[in-house]
Amino acid sequence: MGPGGPGSGWPLAGTLLVAVAASMVAGGEDCLWYIDRNGSWHPGFDCEFFTFCCGTCHQRYCCRDPLRLLTERQQRHCLAF
Repeated sequence: MGPGGPGSGWPLAGTLLVAVAASMVAGGEDCLWYIDRNGSWHPGFDCEFFTFCCGTCHQRYCCRDPLRLLTERQQRHCLAF
């Protein structure tokens, strides 16, 4: 069978390609200021090239794992709520 047939690796390869593309686009993504669960304010910070902001609304750090990516849009949503 050709590409995309039963048992092929194409769906996994497509998912991996999207994850890698997202990490490249988001390289250097900034972590905006946030307030942790204790109510303490934390200033925003920049992530190095090929890393991006990861974590949750209440804890942020730089990482390379695209599955933990926290976009600036998501961070602003945290601030609204």
